[in-house]
Amino acid sequence: MSDAMPDDATVLRALVEGTAAYTGGTFFEALVRHLAVATGVRYAFVAEFLPPSRARTVAFWAVDRIAENVEWDLRGTPCEDVIRGELCHHPSGVSRRFPEDRPLVELGIESYLGVPLTAAGGGTLGHLAIFDERPMPHESRRLGAFRVFAARAAAELERLRAEACLAERERRYRDLFDEAPMAYIYEDTESRFVSANRAACQLLGIRPEEIGSTVGKTLLAPTPEVREKIDQALEAMKTKGQAFAGVELELRRKDNGQPIWVQWWSKPEPDGQHTRTMLLDVTDRVLMARENRYLQEEIKAQHNFEEIVGRSAPLLRVLDDVRSVAPTDASVLINGETGTGKELIARAIHSASRRRDKPLIKVNCAALPTGLVESELFGHERGAFSGAISRRIGRFELAHGGTIFLDEIGEIEPEIQVKLLRVLQERELERVGGNATIRADVRVIAATNRDLRRAVSEGRFREDLFYRLNVFPLVVPPLRERKEDIPLLVRFIIDRFAARIGKRAVGVAPATLARLSAYPWPGNVRELENVLERAVILARGDEIEIDADTLPGPGVEPATALAGTPGPPGGLKAAERQHMLAALARTNWVIEGEAGAARMLEMHPNTLRSRMKKLGIVRP
Repeated sequence: MSDAMPDDATVLRALVEGTAAYTGGTFFEALVRHLAVATGVRYAFVAEFLPPSRARTVAFWAVDRIAENVEWDLRGTPCEDVIRGELCHHPSGVSRRFPEDRPLVELGIESYLGVPLTAAGGGTLGHLAIFDERPMPHESRRLGAFRVFAARAAAELERLRAEACLAERERRYRDLFDEAPMAYIYEDTESRFVSANRAACQLLGIRPEEIGSTVGKTLLAPTPEVREKIDQALEAMKTKGQAFAGVELELRRKDNGQPIWVQWWSKPEPDGQHTRTMLLDVTDRVLMARENRYLQEEIKAQHNFEEIVGRSAPLLRVLDDVRSVAPTDASVLINGETGTGKELIARAIHSASRRRDKPLIKVNCAALPTGLVESELFGHERGAFSGAISRRIGRFELAHGGTIFLDEIGEIEPEIQVKLLRVLQERELERVGGNATIRADVRVIAATNRDLRRAVSEGRFREDLFYRLNVFPLVVPPLRERKEDIPLLVRFIIDRFAARIGKRAVGVAPATLARLSAYPWPGNVRELENVLERAVILARGDEIEIDADTLPGPGVEPATALAGTPGPPGGLKAAERQHMLAALARTNWVIEGEAGAARMLEMHPNTLRSRMKKLGIVRP
């Protein structure tokens, strides 16, 4: 290679003119082709470095054509110096200096010139090199132009890498967007869809070709409150840039109108014209919550106590009967005064039965609104009556395979008794407003504090239903008949309440325990629990104390409760009357509500008023 070759200006002009119209891969090919021609060499390439010590050409000119790109190890080659950001110029003797570079030796290369491609932020991206079988001048007059185009090649290589990185990110985002298990939607501020992923289309019942014509607001359930909520949210996002998180909405699928429930997250884009929305399908959770509402109410309810406590003969006889009847599917009718623990006996029967792994559904018949008893027990279809905006699963259907506990069974109206009898006889039911027959494999345990035989003779309770329920009768003894259990119950209840309110365990003063044992407890265990709960809360020392005014002796009623009321009748009614008077006195004669006497006595308010009238209880 002679010194009679083009100067910098000539080379630079040739390279500019030869590469000006190109970018990307075609730019690199034009660059090496014109660089080889302009400098009079047979070989030229642009290569990028591959950590830790390899290189790969992005364009390679070999003699008279663009050759196939190659990849090689930098160790033992003249390119090794360039990776450190240094100019590498060997005017001659290249093959002798780098005998391990076999391609170089095989081609008989004599000279080499390489310059690094330096990134804008520093670091070496690759290198631009020319080489030939002939020697090069020691001071190349083409070095200036060489550096200029090395910088241009570095910029183009950086741009391509940035584009590739962006394309990869977009691909990953698109895959993540499309394949994500949650529904993602890109929409404008009027809720018109721009794009939606597969999960969104599946959730909302939208075909891919319908995405662009879908308006999110049209999928809302047709209720003013939902629509008002979403309109306010869209306006807030449009005017204030406000984001929304976890808002629960009821929607209708586009394809079939089926209701679905979602949690909605939406965030405005910086352009103020679009929002990104995410929907989490909570339909199963909402439906389960609705269908299991009874079970949730049970969890929240306050029960008398968690375990059956006692060793008295009357209680042990009942427990023997429980063990006998539990393994069977026989209907059980539990008789007993208010507060004796009839529900606890029902739970014991269920727990010892073959249905123990299935639900135990409790129904307080006295607490059911008269007009909704049938719906509560058997369920209803959507539109069955005014206000029936969705299907409701009845308690018998919820109890399928398990047990239903019908507390206060004597309060059910005659027209419902007929339908209840059919369920017991045929083990099937129909929802209100429906015509489909639903199988109901349910064991029935009923309870009452009333004399159902007398109700039958008076025509207030169906005789055939009574005999269906009374297959195996149980009578739970009142607390006054199991006085030896009172000390055990007192200890158990006090310990439980102390733990519940975070108070250390307290004892019972001997005089108080004697008073608790002597009292007739017309309200049974429930009344004992109420008295002890108050005593634990008020306890200031190591022992609880209950005075005679709070808990009078046998046959003596609290003076505050008796003022202005007629004398009590005798026997069991006297005990029931005394219990009601005590509850009324504690609630200041308030009957309804959370703090009312009906709630304390676990009666329906109308039932309490009726019993008050029969027992001659009048507010003083």
